Amino acid sequence: MRFDDRVALVTGGASGIGLATARRLTTEGATVVIADVDEASGEAAAAAHGLQFVAADVSVESDVERLVATTVERCGRLDVLVNNAGIFVPGEVHEIPFDEWERMMAVNLRSVYLCSRYAVPRLLAAGGGAIVNNASIAAVVGDYKAVAYCATKGAIALMTKAMALDYAGRGIRVNAIGCGEIDTPLFEREAGQLGMTVDEYRAVLNEQHPLGRIGTPDEAAAAIAFLASDDASFITGVLLPVDGGYSAA
Repeated sequence: MRFDDRVALVTGGASGIGLATARRLTTEGATVVIADVDEASGEAAAAAHGLQFVAADVSVESDVERLVATTVERCGRLDVLVNNAGIFVPGEVHEIPFDEWERMMAVNLRSVYLCSRYAVPRLLAAGGGAIVNNASIAAVVGDYKAVAYCATKGAIALMTKAMALDYAGRGIRVNAIGCGEIDTPLFEREAGQLGMTVDEYRAVLNEQHPLGRIGTPDEAAAAIAFLASDDASFITGVLLPVDGGYSAA
């Protein structure tokens, strides 16, 4: 039980990697609060898996301030922050409307800043802790029609390194995972956005991953739990690939 007596906050926790991570941390002893803009899904996930839910748009500062304060009020402390919330809008740079570019920057990148800004004082008050950011392998490997997504994830990767240096001496470790394609609702939406069926998109991406398949939310959650746990006590500032060999090819 690596997370006994610890409190974790997971953004984008109503489905996909976020929900899998929340379930994993709970099974290992943590009290877990999930945040999501999808209130119905968030409440259903919390009820089904023994979680707590706070409806919040993590790109909005007032929502994030309330989210972190509510987490501490309910649970007494905060030890782990998982910055997982994210969206994908396809397009080359000349195709993406400015408002969609800004929305991706807000949801994917600004949320990491805001959640960390309000969580770090709580982690310090608890004597330290861990932050794990969902950066994606798109942080280090370019992709077609993903310029905005790659920009946000590359920024998260370097935020992770800078934050790790800032807080290394104060008991907070900051790491990131770099997932390849993971079989989540976001993956299914991507297929439609790119004009493909889910099966067509899966077949294409299976071939791109040396292990011959895309990953599962539980596999991503296992990596997040490792980085958040004391098993990774001498690890900070890293981007851990969870990509079936995609970035090694």
